[in-house]
Amino acid sequence: MKIKLLSLFSIIIMSCVSKTNSDDFIAKTSGRYFFNADEVIEISFKDKKLYLEWRKSLIKPLKLNDSTFYVKEFNEKLIFVSEENKIVLAEKKEHEGKKYIFLKLKDGEKTPSEYLAENNFEMALEGYLSIRKKDSLSPLIQERHLNRMGYNFLRKNQITKAIHIFKINKTLYPNSSNTHDSLGDAFLKNKDTLNAIKSYKDALNVNPENESSKRSLARLTKKDK
Repeated sequence: MKIKLLSLFSIIIMSCVSKTNSDDFIAKTSGRYFFNADEVIEISFKDKKLYLEWRKSLIKPLKLNDSTFYVKEFNEKLIFVSEENKIVLAEKKEHEGKKYIFLKLKDGEKTPSEYLAENNFEMALEGYLSIRKKDSLSPLIQERHLNRMGYNFLRKNQITKAIHIFKINKTLYPNSSNTHDSLGDAFLKNKDTLNAIKSYKDALNVNPENESSKRSLARLTKKDK
């Protein structure tokens, strides 16, 4: 009986909350927020109602009060702290004491992968280096993850992007023979033989037993190793 009364009370409270949002709230909260260091959620409004776009899905959260919205797809409550340009998740037992905060991106700011998509190698590199500075164990900058990303670009014949991501991986992990070898593969597919040879030699300087680089270099220099 108590649960039913609480549910009824919640419904009554919800019915008193305006479904639209103030112009001031819309102006302060519209924009893009970091979901993680390389992914965003975007907040927009239509007819003064809040919408959330995430991973190409458009979601309409349920407004609970002037700053709190329930997203059933996440089973989470979003609390907008517009004065601090951030969204926080309402605490709950499943979070095990961890706080979740999504900071708003500055005007024109982008994620590393967005810079990469624009072939803006310098800003993409800066972004990934920033991730490493904040969290050196982030899965977003794991060597294996970036290497897979690079070869995915190669398979799609997006060679420039592959070269860029392999260069980033090499910068993050200069003592890995594999990062140099992968960059050599990208240069080779781009028919840039000189840089391919240099990358394979760099790979062998790190690890003289890198068989992949040995074979590739032998083919390119027509020498038996």
